[in-house]
Amino acid sequence: MTISSSLNAGVAGLNANATRLATIADNIANSGTYGYKRADADFHSMVIDGNAGNYSAGGVRVTTHRLIDERGPLISTSNPTDISVGGRGMIPVTTAVSLGQSSGENPMMLMTTGSFRPDSNGILTTDTGMVLMGWPAAADGTVPPFPRDTAAGLEPVSISVNQFAGDATSKIGLGINLPATETGFGSSGSAQTLSIEYFGNLGTSETLNLSFSPTIPALGQSNEWTMQISDSASGGAVVGEYILTFDDTRGNGGKLASVATVSGGVYDPLSGTLNMAVAGGPMELEIGKIGQPSGLTQLSDTFAPGSISKNGSPVGNLTSVEIDPNGFLHAIYDIGFTRIIYQIPLVDVPNPNGLMALNNQAYQVSPDSGAFFLWNAGDGPTGEVVGFSREESATDVAGELTQLIQTQRAYSSNAKVIQTVDEMLQETTNIKR
Repeated sequence: MTISSSLNAGVAGLNANATRLATIADNIANSGTYGYKRADADFHSMVIDGNAGNYSAGGVRVTTHRLIDERGPLISTSNPTDISVGGRGMIPVTTAVSLGQSSGENPMMLMTTGSFRPDSNGILTTDTGMVLMGWPAAADGTVPPFPRDTAAGLEPVSISVNQFAGDATSKIGLGINLPATETGFGSSGSAQTLSIEYFGNLGTSETLNLSFSPTIPALGQSNEWTMQISDSASGGAVVGEYILTFDDTRGNGGKLASVATVSGGVYDPLSGTLNMAVAGGPMELEIGKIGQPSGLTQLSDTFAPGSISKNGSPVGNLTSVEIDPNGFLHAIYDIGFTRIIYQIPLVDVPNPNGLMALNNQAYQVSPDSGAFFLWNAGDGPTGEVVGFSREESATDVAGELTQLIQTQRAYSSNAKVIQTVDEMLQETTNIKR
């Protein structure tokens, strides 16, 4: 009968508003939780077809979901490994408990923000036991290609503060002026020498010794020099010898006209470099392009090493790490050089709101979310990785309190319906009396 359906509808209304109250309570309780995503309750009417002239109340049903694609505001922090995502995408993480298991892969979970710090083993972990995952870089700082549709290439990000590392020299740039007067008839023919420090693969300090010997002509001026390069790491052996000829025409006077290789690596006119083989491996020695004013020149009467540039550094101690917007984790050493050690990809799914919510603001891929894909930060639909930042809760406390008032009124109204039905049933009982 319709009066019974009214009672059932009132009970359904109480249950639905109780569920809505639970989501509001959860949202308000987590208004200060970093990375919290607001839960929401939606009401849906239920229709029951009755006989002609009779109406049966179907009541209401409720569904709840978490709005994972809503983002809270970002705030700055002082920890370089406090990480947030500026835009779409999520950070891959796993649990610290799973790291101790001897079999099976680490389960991949997702977070939009996290405060990661090294644990006793140097693994970046949050206080709640969530471990940051990333792709490891090669020794030269490059990240090899990894599959994008599986978490097989990801591993826990591990940093060991106070570890030592060296940065070998691979390129040296020369800016040297040779005296034009030394290649003329009757000059002394004295060689000009220069020593340049570089750093080997083991962080040792080595020396390249350069000797420039002028060619003395019988008459006039030769504008020619013989450059010999010896390497201390090779026991002082000559690793390259070249004949340098300089232009003496108006407008191009003093610039390199040609480079002839006697021994050693070949000169590349497009880049202006000598590809040499020293004891520590290949090295580029930049002497300048043909006809360009940079690099080696021959002007006036002064030998002037104007500028010597090089990369590499001695052995350094790792002091900190920082992450850039593209997700590359840089190790910073006390001697000034940095090196990429990991890349943190961003995970994206077709339906973020379909992810399975877990404890500690973590999520997991589900059939409703669709398959995941690992993007480079900033590529495709993903945003950037933001270091020194946390994402605040997505809860709007004022809006939740407004809904709390509405829910309270709706609950009271449904309770009034049940009270009214009870009174009507009592009247029906009284008819018999």
